[in-house]
Amino acid sequence: MTDKGHMDFQAFILATILYLSGFFLFLEWLYPVAELTDTGNITVFVLFALYCFIITLFRMKWWISVPLKAAGMFFFMNLLYFSEAFLMLGWLKALAGDVLFNLELMFSQQWDALTPMFRTLLFFILIWLMSYLLYYWFVVIKRIFLFVLLTILYIAVLDTFTVYQAELAIVRAFVFSFVALGIAHLMRELNDGSIKLSRPGQALVLLLPVIAVVLFVSFIGFAAPKPAPQWPDPVPFIQSAANGAETGGGSVVQKVGYDEDDSRLGGSFSQDYTPVFQAEATERQYWRIETKDVYTGKGWESSGERDYQLQEDGRISLETFADTVETESRTALLKFQEHADLEKLVYPYGVESADHPGAQFLLDDRTEAVQTRINQKVANLNGYSLTYEYPSFEINRLREASGQDPEHIAERYTQLPEEMPDRVRELAEEITAPFGNRYDQTKAVENYFSEANGFAYQTSNVPVPGEGQDYVDQFLFDTQAGYCDNYSTSMVVMLRSLDVPARWVKGFTGGERLYNQESSLGEDYHVYEVTNSNAHSWVEVYFPETGWVPFEPTQGFSNPSEFYTGGEDGDPGAEDEVQNPEEDEEQNNDQSDEQLQEEEADPAFASNESFTGGSSSGWWQLLAATAAAGLVVLMLYLSRFRWQTLLLEWRLRQGGDAKACQAAYLHVMKILEAKGWQKKPDQTLREYAAMIDEHYDTGEMGRMTAQYERMLYKGEAEPDHLEELRQLWKNLINRILG
Repeated sequence: MTDKGHMDFQAFILATILYLSGFFLFLEWLYPVAELTDTGNITVFVLFALYCFIITLFRMKWWISVPLKAAGMFFFMNLLYFSEAFLMLGWLKALAGDVLFNLELMFSQQWDALTPMFRTLLFFILIWLMSYLLYYWFVVIKRIFLFVLLTILYIAVLDTFTVYQAELAIVRAFVFSFVALGIAHLMRELNDGSIKLSRPGQALVLLLPVIAVVLFVSFIGFAAPKPAPQWPDPVPFIQSAANGAETGGGSVVQKVGYDEDDSRLGGSFSQDYTPVFQAEATERQYWRIETKDVYTGKGWESSGERDYQLQEDGRISLETFADTVETESRTALLKFQEHADLEKLVYPYGVESADHPGAQFLLDDRTEAVQTRINQKVANLNGYSLTYEYPSFEINRLREASGQDPEHIAERYTQLPEEMPDRVRELAEEITAPFGNRYDQTKAVENYFSEANGFAYQTSNVPVPGEGQDYVDQFLFDTQAGYCDNYSTSMVVMLRSLDVPARWVKGFTGGERLYNQESSLGEDYHVYEVTNSNAHSWVEVYFPETGWVPFEPTQGFSNPSEFYTGGEDGDPGAEDEVQNPEEDEEQNNDQSDEQLQEEEADPAFASNESFTGGSSSGWWQLLAATAAAGLVVLMLYLSRFRWQTLLLEWRLRQGGDAKACQAAYLHVMKILEAKGWQKKPDQTLREYAAMIDEHYDTGEMGRMTAQYERMLYKGEAEPDHLEELRQLWKNLINRILG
């Protein structure tokens, strides 16, 4: 290897170490994400960042680096969110649909509704852009102090005001920052010629004292005793203030998902589409977890202590409806995600048994919750199979119910707080006055919560009742806007005010069918993905001789059970106005329940064909045109030096004058500046040209500069000179751009 080759290699090593220092500093921005957000693991983000930084380090041409980084991004997206193999491109359709759906949300400023998949995609794009930006800051212009300062401030703020412990982070940031500053200064000295490299390896020898001093000082700073904090920790104060806000009359923002504590309902929530489990079943259905019976005016509680009784051989002794109800035998298989924190059985209506190797199931008769245990300890199960008798309720029989409720049912499930406002009961009486049986009265209340009566499904700006304010009264008469808890609680309370036994039920809706997955149970089964956004509450009403029957008052949802008309000559297959929820979902392009809710709440979701895979809409065409235009602009920017060179070459071929020659020469200097070779104020053009020729091992810059000066100052513009200038200019640009 020649001396120049050794020098170039040493410069590359220095640039690599400098860029790696920037990479490790960037990781300090990533590490807190796992602790401060719902991100379970940042390994994939770190690996993608390393992948992007390596590609950028080797300065691949843009038409190579862009596809490589895009392929890496899509690979990690597939790894995180799809079970289909990366090379099987069917999953790209689902990803594209999710992107278009979220772009519509962004245009309508529904920021809280953005899906985790789209947020992850944006985070990957941010990492991609940071790999370019940090290379420019650290290697090209070597101005890294601002990024170092921002990193230190970022770590300090998180350590002070959050639970993130940054003792080691601040030491790591100090080490990498000062190593980077030292290398950047050394490289500037080498470029300026203040330090000459006379032998191979000399640059690394010069770097060793810098690294040694930084490591020594860092060790002393870490090991030395430190004074106690001079100010009290602000985190406890912030937490107490936040807790105070949650118990006050203001509105709080929660993450949607299943929660045990329902004692204080209300407040806004942000959507969370993180998968919880996959269900393999013949049809979409609701998944029950527990009921609660005591309404406090603020939320729901259970009337007594839980008493879990072991269910022998996994047979669940739970009867929510009478044996006379028509049923269909079914099975289902549930598989839970690793992060799912559910220590209770998730089961369908009519559950008879559950099976998981080594697991125990314990039923609490009061709440109808089934606790799951392994080796006598409460545990989350990764999956289990279920057998059940799925009910179909005969409407005529419900209408003919006697109304004679068992005493323990009537006493327990008509409870209301003494301070319940009278206007709640008065409204219930007004709604049900035209009807003479429990079923029609229940349907009247269920149907009351429609847009026609001014109600709206809404997840934002939902208030928490203040002191002395009833949760149901506030929803019915003040806001008329809320989500499932508002609707279901209000229906239960209104029915109870009429002495109709009703109770509040919690669980999950059916989720979204995964068409790209086949069930392990057979061709008649489908796979449904249930996410945190499917957490839901609904209503059950007691009918003598039948038992507990589910109803659904929330806008955008279908009743979780099947109903049919009957009688002496009735046809069990003849459907009433209530549809099978599976058929209802299929008619809505197989959208998830939560998406249907959002459509009811916001006119912006009235047409969502681009997300569901339907025909093109104006939105889709606009977004596609915008994306195409953005891609064209990006390609023009990345290739700007190439096409600008072609335009200038054309001008020179047309017999360019001194103005064209000047533009061509300045174009070369602009390219060199972008590559990190900026002319210093005290340099002459010839000194600058000599530096460039030395770096690129050519004499073309000097000869071109001489021709340029002769043409510019002496007015010499013979055709031979123009042709020579053009050829020198073209050769040099090709050499610079590689």
